[in-house]
Parts: sequence; C-alpha cells; structure tokens
Amino acid sequence: MTPSLTRFDADLPQTDDFKSIVLNNTPLIDVRAPVEFTQGAFSSANNLPLMDDEERQKVGLCYKQHGNEAAVKLGHKLVNETIRTPRIQSWAEFMDHHPDALLYCFRGGMRSKIAQQWLQDNGRRIVRLRGGYKAFRRYLIDFLESVPDVFTAAGIQPIVLAGRTGSGKTQLLKQLLKAPDLNPLDLEALAHHRGSAFGRHATPQPTQINFENNLSMTLIRFLENQAKRLILEDEGRNIGTVNLSKPLFDFLKSGQRILLETPLEERITITLDEYVIQAQREYRSIEDWQTFMLTALQRIQRRLGGERYQRVLQQFDAALQQQITHGVTEGHRGWIETLLVEYYDPMYDYQMQKRQHKVAFSGSMQEILEFLQK
Repeated sequence: MTPSLTRFDADLPQTDDFKSIVLNNTPLIDVRAPVEFTQGAFSSANNLPLMDDEERQKVGLCYKQHGNEAAVKLGHKLVNETIRTPRIQSWAEFMDHHPDALLYCFRGGMRSKIAQQWLQDNGRRIVRLRGGYKAFRRYLIDFLESVPDVFTAAGIQPIVLAGRTGSGKTQLLKQLLKAPDLNPLDLEALAHHRGSAFGRHATPQPTQINFENNLSMTLIRFLENQAKRLILEDEGRNIGTVNLSKPLFDFLKSGQRILLETPLEERITITLDEYVIQAQREYRSIEDWQTFMLTALQRIQRRLGGERYQRVLQQFDAALQQQITHGVTEGHRGWIETLLVEYYDPMYDYQMQKRQHKVAFSGSMQEILEFLQK
C-alpha cells in the first residue's frame, strides 16, 4: 500500500531573525537525525528527530539511487502513522514547556516542513527557521569573522588578563561576572578545558562547530549590551581540541595587559584545588584520575627532560599513595611546585619577553578588581 504523502498548507510560518533567537536564547526543536545533532548544534536546541539515524541513512541512499520523489515516499513509509505519533507527541510536549519554541532541520526544507505540518494538523502552530541549521550557522560564522572590525568600530577594546600558571585568572574572571559593567569572556568555560596539558575534563569538549556557535552567541550578546571593555584570560589560540581563527585571536590578544600577581604558595594552593581536588571529583575513581594525569605528564615528557620527568613522577606517586593511605592531598603540593617553578614559570617568562606586551596594571586579585571598577 502506497503511503499517503503530507499535504502542506500555504501559510506555514518561517523566520530568519537569528539575532533575536540568540538574544532571547529561544528554545529550538532540532528534527535532524541524532548523528547530525552530535556533529554540531545550538546551545538552546533539543534533538527530537523526525527520522532516526537508520531511517535517515535509508532515505539518503534512496535519494541518491532513485531521486527525491522516491526518497520522500520511502520516508513516509518508514515514519508511518504508528511511528510518527510519539514523535509528534514529543514535539508537542516540548512546545507545552516552551511556547516560544522554533523548529528547524538542516536546510529548513522537507524535514522541518513535514514536522511543522504534522504539528499543525494536530492543532499546534510553530514557526520554522528559514534556511534551517545551515543558515543559522552561517549567520554565526559571519558574525565571528566580523568581530575585529565591528568591535573596533564600536570602540570595544579587549583587556587581556595575564599571569603565571595557577595565579587564579579563572577565579578572577568569575569574580568579574558579579561586578557591574564588567564583561569577562571565559574562553576556557566555552571550550570546556582548563587550557593546559592537564586541562582536559573527564567529560568531552564541545566540537569545534559547537565551540564556534557558542562563542559567536556570547559575543553577539556582549555587543548588544553596549559594553566597551571585553576582559579575557591570556590564552593560546588552541584550547585543547578547539581553536580560534587567527584574525579573531589576534584581535582578542591586541588589547592592553593586566598582570595578576599571586605568591607561589597561593598558586600551589589554587592549582591543588583545581587540578587535584576538583578534578578528582569528575572521575569515577582516583585510579581513573591517575591514568589521566600520567598520560598528561607523558605528553610533556620531552619538554620536561628525563631527570625532571622522573622526579615529578616520584613526587606524584608518593603524593598519591599518601592520599590513598591517609586521605590527605597536601602531598601533591610537591610535584605541583616542581612543575610551576621549573616548567611553567620559565615558559611564561620566555613568552612575556618574546611578546613584550605593555602591562597597563599589575597587582593582586583584589587590586585588579578595584582597578577595573574605577
């Protein structure tokens, strides 16, 4: 029996007001297959697919072999009345919780239009994105590429927060979030990475596509707030597996430097808390964290040198055994100090001399907070 094809109303609404979607963080229904959603999506989107991965693959193969008409018929056969009912219900339930929700597929074509029509046939009217995921993604990428020119024209200048490893730059950014008229850009949070050889979290980083999408949205909102100072941490262009485009990176690093000065003992304490105590909570067991740390140490083995690498390994092993036996983490201060003083500090000094950036202000966390609030 030939499945009945969807008949479309002439007035199915569409929108391409992507800026409004960003500013309002509008909830989105993504009807693409899960494999597409995993590759790249938007932060406010929920994946409620019209077709699952297997169904999409079969329809795609049919399209290549027999053309669009045959593919549409197969799609309707696969997603028949029995199968489509719970899918329509899931879209309707999402709309119940999010009355302002919008709908999209990859190009804003057949799949989202079918879902939109099925909802309308069930008394639920929803707007779909004109051009779908591809058009929204293009809008975000175009904005990212325009940031250096647009921000410069608007008089927005980056302020780069520099400081040695463990000085508390991330903590300072979090403090700035609470201050009025200060606008930090936490690239490490967007990248879900601490920005060092030991910076990977237990859960994966976003894809490059998702990182770019979220970064673009963050900067669109920043521009809309009409702020004039964009404060960010002194990062490299690569943050784990994601990266910034060179023009955007060069612009963000072009601003004046503010140097966070923190005593060594405090830096050791900050590093202990972030990379040992907090990091261990992310893993199922201390052995999983140990495996991660040893792998990270191996990545910098050549730069550490043989003698120092073995010394750090011995310090790390002794500290871990002490923690396992006695439940204390203070022993980790030894290898942390070795890495900070003998590895990260010389590397930092070299980079500062190489770049020769002018430092507009230097001081403690409290002093910098007061300086920026003037």
